[in-house]
Amino acid sequence: MGKALAEAFPAARAVFDEVDAALGEKLTAIIWDGPAETLQLTENAQPALMAVSLATLRVLEAEAGFSVGRDAAFVAGHSLGEYSALAAAGSLSISDTARLLRTRGLAMQRAVPVGAGAMAALLGLDYEAAVAVADEAAQGQVCQAANDNGGGQVVVSGDKAAVERALDIAKTRGAKRAMLLPVSAPFHCRLMQPAADAMAKALADVTIKPPASPLVSNVLAAPITDPDEIRRRLVEQVTGTVRWRESVAYMAGNGVTLFFEIGAGKVLSGLVKRIADGAVGVSIGGPNDIAAARDALAASA
Repeated sequence: MGKALAEAFPAARAVFDEVDAALGEKLTAIIWDGPAETLQLTENAQPALMAVSLATLRVLEAEAGFSVGRDAAFVAGHSLGEYSALAAAGSLSISDTARLLRTRGLAMQRAVPVGAGAMAALLGLDYEAAVAVADEAAQGQVCQAANDNGGGQVVVSGDKAAVERALDIAKTRGAKRAMLLPVSAPFHCRLMQPAADAMAKALADVTIKPPASPLVSNVLAAPITDPDEIRRRLVEQVTGTVRWRESVAYMAGNGVTLFFEIGAGKVLSGLVKRIADGAVGVSIGGPNDIAAARDALAASA
């Protein structure tokens, strides 16, 4: 991820160098050369994805004249992407964001013993139906809606036995598919409270500025700009539901028709198109995407 950008654009290379310096190690080498199993460790994957997103943004700023404060009505990110969004909007420094995500990844991995928790995707059920499935499956354990991704895709998280019960219940309720996800921990549920406590401590020592554009918060699906509230909502996010469907709907309902997905992957662009009728999602992750982004900006001006 991001290697072609760094080779082509000094602005991208500078971001990777800053992340390496902040972490005191060559995370960049793992991002570009692996091994994959090391990159996929949560403690590495989270700052790595942020680094690629911010490197891409810096190129977009340098080559296409993009400005978050001037051109973006809102910023938003899915789970760890919320930190990337705040860094993009100047609310967090890149160095602080890298260190926070390293802490977040380690804390989330350590919060629950390996194998004790699970996550599952329920496809073809709306959010309310998925919540009902999770509630029925809990039976005294934890089973919560973790991600409301939109387009009939809801992820549940919690104790492994409860999540496995949710799979069976979802199929009887009309789910098109219900499947366990290959994750290392049950994210965004009450079992993550130790990680939330760790993030409260880490965030207390970090400078947070008002973002250049409002952040549409994962846990609120509404915009926030106050640094103290941003700090509080980032802690709540660790155990709370990522309300992505509602977040996109909020932005679309407030006049946003063009969404830039900045960084690795195209999943969120696809979800945007399924959530908001007529919305255009543009994925920007490599050198060849910069010209397309420039054209999209010009067309929307």
